[in-house]
Amino acid sequence: MSKEYRARDWETYRMDTTHPHVRIEPMECERETTAAALELLRSEGILPHTHYDENKLLAHRKAVEELFEIPWTAITHRMQRMIWAINAIVQPRNMIAAGIFCGNTFISNAGAAVGPGAVYTAHDLVGVEILPNEAERAERNVRRIDPTGVAHIVAADAVDIARDYPERINLLYLDADGDEARGKGIYLDILLQAYDKMPKGSLVLAHNSVNCAERLKHYLAFVRNPANMANSVNIVIDGEGLEVSLI
Repeated sequence: MSKEYRARDWETYRMDTTHPHVRIEPMECERETTAAALELLRSEGILPHTHYDENKLLAHRKAVEELFEIPWTAITHRMQRMIWAINAIVQPRNMIAAGIFCGNTFISNAGAAVGPGAVYTAHDLVGVEILPNEAERAERNVRRIDPTGVAHIVAADAVDIARDYPERINLLYLDADGDEARGKGIYLDILLQAYDKMPKGSLVLAHNSVNCAERLKHYLAFVRNPANMANSVNIVIDGEGLEVSLI
């Protein structure tokens, strides 16, 4: 049985994926739901604490709403807060985000270090998108928020990027799709290439841990095995889910 936080309303909490900025619940509900999930991660030793600057999060959210071109996204406000807060808390020096489409999922991670939501200084934040046109759009979006280039997009296969990355990886975010046979199962291929570069205390965040659980069964079995990970918790705050694993 996996460890998990499951919000009471996760099945009914639904967003319009083509209008991601429309609020679908009071801010207090969003805050309380994510706070409970973060507290479980803290109690399980995955996070050192649960404190983050909400004003910085909201500044990040406002910039994304105003500056990003987002044709659609499955990243809810709850998930955006969750991902941003985890990055703000652990402050990864180097981060790779795999399968970032237009850049919204990437900046939910990187936005804790760049732009108006920045709360720390990172070294290298890489977003990987295999489709060149989407990678170009993501890069345009990110440049509107981060003029420094610390956060940047590459058009490539995330398996190759993880294999060839020359430095340590402190946080790996997985949201990629493989070929028809593998689909989201490619998460495990990416993780295995990054694994030896991830020091103790690094995090792996895997989106779609709920709605793609069947395709992710081999990945989830790997990260939930104590021989491979120090701990792993499934965060079910919406219909997509996020598996958070500690090396």
